[in-house]
Amino acid sequence: MPVRPTAAFPLLPVLLTTALAATTLTACGSGSGSSPDTVKVSFKQSTDNSIKVMDGYLADIKKQFEKKYPGKKVELIPIKAPDSEYYTKVQQMLRSPKTAPDLVYEDTFLINSDITSGYLKPLDPYLAKWPDWKQFIDTAKNAAKGEDGKTYGVPDGTDTRGLWFDKGIFRKAGLPATWQPKNWDDVLSAARAIKKKVPGVTPINLYTGKPAGEAATMQTFEMLLYGTGDGTADPLYDRASKKWIAGSQGFKDALSFVHTVYRERLGPDVSTALDPNIQTIVAGDLLPKGKLGIALDGSWLPQAWLKGSGHEWPQWSSELGLASMPTQHGQAPGKVSMSGGWTWAVPAKAGNPDLAFDFIRTMQTKANAEKWYIANSGIAVRKDVASDPAYAKAQPGIKFFTDLVASTHYRPAYPAYPKVSTAIQEAMEGVTTGDTSVDKAASGYDDALKDATDDQVVRK
Repeated sequence: MPVRPTAAFPLLPVLLTTALAATTLTACGSGSGSSPDTVKVSFKQSTDNSIKVMDGYLADIKKQFEKKYPGKKVELIPIKAPDSEYYTKVQQMLRSPKTAPDLVYEDTFLINSDITSGYLKPLDPYLAKWPDWKQFIDTAKNAAKGEDGKTYGVPDGTDTRGLWFDKGIFRKAGLPATWQPKNWDDVLSAARAIKKKVPGVTPINLYTGKPAGEAATMQTFEMLLYGTGDGTADPLYDRASKKWIAGSQGFKDALSFVHTVYRERLGPDVSTALDPNIQTIVAGDLLPKGKLGIALDGSWLPQAWLKGSGHEWPQWSSELGLASMPTQHGQAPGKVSMSGGWTWAVPAKAGNPDLAFDFIRTMQTKANAEKWYIANSGIAVRKDVASDPAYAKAQPGIKFFTDLVASTHYRPAYPAYPKVSTAIQEAMEGVTTGDTSVDKAASGYDDALKDATDDQVVRK
């Protein structure tokens, strides 16, 4: 899931150059030997230089923290990299007390892998003494739990996914401004109509392949896969046998959808689709410039269009429509979404874990959490914020994406999941380029799945 925008902090400088110049990707001096009065906070910085939402938010929290705890300092350590590179760099940092920060931003899809590797510290002793923990919804809490039942991260929001569409392009294609597809065929039909009647634009974007990383797996593939079947069972992981599912028709059907989009040239050029910066291209160029008809994407997109973002687009809420992603054949519940999110975790080798949790508590007051959800175009995981009318009215689209929580799914983010995700991306890339048939790509996934899970596989 990408990092989000800045403009909810009008008192902060937009660029924050001075505060952040000394903290580019350098974890040297963290952990062992660091000052007991300094908390080192590592986070994912957007690869889009114009989007500084996390930078602005943390700079504000840093000021609050240093005022609340006189004599204590915060050192911000941004890691500017695409998702897959960020995960790799974080894991490298966590291996040694010389490089481990005191606090790290962890995607929920990776947290169990890092827990199993012994990289993170359980937070239960801190959480037991923190009254605000009762405000967090259970699904968000569970996303940060290890298989040992302990909690290793504090979630800072969640997200959902759906279909964004350009009303102007739809009008030219003869499609309704109130579009709500009932099944996958309706989605493809709309994309084909755009290709035929509105030349010069990309009909639909589906993230795909290894360069897009988890965006390909979650925003595209799982949004398709979890819309197959009858919706009563997880199509990726069999929880009864605790094994991963191979050989499913749903997997092939999801691959076929991706294959169809790129075979019929309904999506971006393959070279663009496989650009590691494709998420920035979609949010910063294709959508705001009227070059994309349909985007299967997340609730956070408006972060790229807020004032001060560099891609300001105040008209987005009137120029874009929102539709739920339908299930394959329109079968119950009729729509599908995926949810994930990020957490703040304390590395096992952190030099100042107590100070790190004090920083979490400062970030996660009701007021600061609400600021973050709104600036980040995120969905609240604190009950007191979710029930606040100011949150619900803060931005167009919040209610639409919050309502999708009722029909959302969560990834089986067990330790093997990152490898499973990579195997999915490889299968997608094969059918996107046309180098691999759907059947061969699905077979290749089944083989890779065995290796990724130590043969903990069941065939369906």
